[in-house]
Amino acid sequence: MCPLWRQGPTCGEPVTGQEGAGTVGSAQRRAVHAQTFELFEDPAVNAPVKPVVLIAEELSPATIEALGPDFEIRHCNGADRAELIPAIADVDAILVRSATKVDAEALAAASRLKVVARAGVGLDNVDVKASTQAGVMVVNAPTSNIVSAAELAVALMLAAARHISPAHAALRGGEWKRSKYTGIELYEKTVGIVGLGRIGVLVAQRLSAFGMKVIAYDPYVQAGRAAQMGVRLVDLDTLLAESDFMSVHLPKTPETVGLIGADQLARAKQSLVLVNAARGGIVDEAALYDALKTGQIAAAGLDVFASEPCTDSPLFELENVVATPHLGASTDEAQEKAGIAVAKSVRLALSGELVPDAVNVQGGVIAEDVRPGIPLTEKLGRVFTALAGETAQQLDVEVRGEITEYDVKVLELAALKGVFADIVEEQVSYVNAPLLAAERGTEVRLLTEAESPDHRNLITLRGTLADGTQVSVSGTLVGLAQKERLVEVNGFDVDLEPATHLAFLTYEDRPGMVGVIGGILGEASVNIAGMQVSRQEQGGAALVALSVDSAIPADTLAEIESAMRAASVRAVNLS
Repeated sequence: MCPLWRQGPTCGEPVTGQEGAGTVGSAQRRAVHAQTFELFEDPAVNAPVKPVVLIAEELSPATIEALGPDFEIRHCNGADRAELIPAIADVDAILVRSATKVDAEALAAASRLKVVARAGVGLDNVDVKASTQAGVMVVNAPTSNIVSAAELAVALMLAAARHISPAHAALRGGEWKRSKYTGIELYEKTVGIVGLGRIGVLVAQRLSAFGMKVIAYDPYVQAGRAAQMGVRLVDLDTLLAESDFMSVHLPKTPETVGLIGADQLARAKQSLVLVNAARGGIVDEAALYDALKTGQIAAAGLDVFASEPCTDSPLFELENVVATPHLGASTDEAQEKAGIAVAKSVRLALSGELVPDAVNVQGGVIAEDVRPGIPLTEKLGRVFTALAGETAQQLDVEVRGEITEYDVKVLELAALKGVFADIVEEQVSYVNAPLLAAERGTEVRLLTEAESPDHRNLITLRGTLADGTQVSVSGTLVGLAQKERLVEVNGFDVDLEPATHLAFLTYEDRPGMVGVIGGILGEASVNIAGMQVSRQEQGGAALVALSVDSAIPADTLAEIESAMRAASVRAVNLS
């Protein structure tokens, strides 16, 4: 049966796999979505053979217990490629931490592999795209370390405020320097939390108990929700001006890299103690060094760095810096939680059940005709967030067309996963996405309609912002190759592939604007891959939708906005 997204008249060739949906077709050997958990018969002995789980790094004993007796457990040193490649050849699942690289080479060697489980949050050592193309599910443990990370941020703040690191070093060197290392209290000081996600909230709660006044910058959290937690929302400039202490809890995205640079640090109090236990690169390390060296700010506590492992940094030479080697998740409790979480996910995946922490393909019974829409819907969510610039008070996920014959609840989850993917520090999954929406005061509705006048199937995300503004984006899949297309943005008709780098410019229709855009982007060496102009009437509001080969620098976007007198300029990065 032809998938119902198709516009073509014939069917029969395999459907190309897409990230987030897996591959579909007769050549698919790893049907993750429909996988049933069973003991396979060994033809040689006519005896049941248990699925094989390979543990490639040291994990807690509780991980083995959580797997239970239904698996054959094997072990190897995943950091040793010569040992890993033959060991992975005939296993059904592999559990790793951070030292084992599950890349295209390892996946090619794994003829039976169905699940890669990362006992932790980060997935830098797992090739998610290659896994998806191979039909291999990737799971992680997105909430296993949030308490540990929050506690480390508080520990770094206290250590920096009380000069614990240099005082300890001096004492070990035989020096008693009480007066030199006089510190400051947290009590009745103002702390600014940059990023009020789950970890940011935990830090705010803990610092409130110290008697601190808590302010926060997070454009994706509504003021009412923050007020319920006793937190006052402010813009970034206000936070920098008012904060005595500051703790960063943002995801690392193209928009957040370098967010705290020289200009921002110049606006801060000279008494500021800055902590970054989130991701390296959000705070510009060169600018931070200069600010600490010159006394522009007082101290810093760092657990993360732009390039890791980092053992040689000018920051380490400064006495007013306390630094740790990315220890946010390095507690016994976090490691045990991570191991247990991924062990449960492996059991679910191999039994064909819904896997909440799957980051690429979703386990459980999802109709084959619905699955190709999952990655498209996630991208629509990311585009929606970029267009809105804040979280919506009301978000409708509208699904039209023939696929509404099936259960399309997964598309609502995929939309939310995309909406929050670039705005929270923690990994977003199908389970925590609705919780993130609830925490931010976003009401979500899934609306279905069998009639779809212009497309066989159509997915639209439509949201209402705090000021009543409506934001919408729609997409579909077209042709035998199931190509993703954006077909509507804020009421304007478009036909644009959701490429890695996009931009949307809204302005008053008048001659010469296309040339203005091309000229400015040319001067910035940004190549235009595709451009569309859409308008509702001559001389009225118009939209330019761009796909470009590289990210458009912020100053270039500002120049375009000024030259066009644009009402809105939004860039989207889908990498």
